[in-house]
Amino acid sequence: MPTLNAVSLASGYGNFAVPEVALVAAADVLTEAHGQRAPLAVAPAAGLPELREALARRYRERGAGGVAAGQVVVTNGAKTGLFALLSEILQPGDDVLLPTPNWFGFWELVRRAGGNLRTLPLAAADHYALTPAALRAALTPATRLLLLSNPNNPTGRVYSRAEWAALLAVTADFPDLWVLSDEIYEGISFGLEPVPTLLEWPDPHGRHVVVSGFSKSLALAGWGVGCLVAPPALAQAVTARLFATGAPVPVPSQAAALAATRHAEEISRGLCQQLAPNRALLLAALAALPGAGTIAAPEGTYYVFADFTRFLPPGLPPAEASAQLVRQLAGAGVEVVNGASCGAPGFVRLSYAVAETDLRLAVQRIHETLAPATQPLI
Repeated sequence: MPTLNAVSLASGYGNFAVPEVALVAAADVLTEAHGQRAPLAVAPAAGLPELREALARRYRERGAGGVAAGQVVVTNGAKTGLFALLSEILQPGDDVLLPTPNWFGFWELVRRAGGNLRTLPLAAADHYALTPAALRAALTPATRLLLLSNPNNPTGRVYSRAEWAALLAVTADFPDLWVLSDEIYEGISFGLEPVPTLLEWPDPHGRHVVVSGFSKSLALAGWGVGCLVAPPALAQAVTARLFATGAPVPVPSQAAALAATRHAEEISRGLCQQLAPNRALLLAALAALPGAGTIAAPEGTYYVFADFTRFLPPGLPPAEASAQLVRQLAGAGVEVVNGASCGAPGFVRLSYAVAETDLRLAVQRIHETLAPATQPLI
């Protein structure tokens, strides 16, 4: 069991202040309703038209020239959008291919949408490269959906434009295959080039879909705003499903999201500057652990997916040994995400989007637990 003063490096949400422009925009909506003694307006099921247009414009500015507001749907968080999309795309038993490691939530979302998730394991040794040959070998005529994340949670891997182009040359040979890119961390990037979006490339079969949101790259965790971009017919079907099963995103949250969208580059740049010192601190501390070898710095997200396989208790199945290691760290006061839940037992996902004092304490406890004879070089 975790100690009472446990430090959590397991949360998927950062410790970011809400952007001032978003707070002001939401407050203006509330102030207007109060001043008029009127109820809050209820947004259309697909979202406020001005937010949908702003999102479409931002994708066009990022190189996706053909994106129109009619393809954009605003959702109650990214998971709601993902589930609605999967529920529209998949028939019971449909094959879904997921390169792993990947976000643990995909397993349950695919299951609940009726799909059959099949993994394509990638290797840390070659920096989680997904080659066209490996993808082609894994796809079959029965594969209904390829699910990708860029940047990847938990590894932080960013797939470049050249890699995307090579992969999409393969998927083009499968006309019944949907390609879904989870791009919710696109603004948290430390590479030299911006993170590419799937929407930059031609969609010969009308089957490219992007899901994103505002909680990671735009510091609106807790505001419950996600979005998706899909071919028009699918966007309409998802909107109809959301209208039948839920309520639109509240207008104050959409106003905040609109303001954040209009200031997206500035907000994301500020978050990356805030994260950079902790990123360096955590990477240095992990490199100081015995047997660390060369650690590839993640290009995106605010996670490091650390290889702790050398610290696994011997004689146990990998999943059981990984769970025991995570319990050991929790007992020492550090909560982490078990890599087994992402398809990589023996790895742990560590967030550095925490207070520096908390990160230093967590690193100290990790060293004291796994390598008590050494001290972290921080």
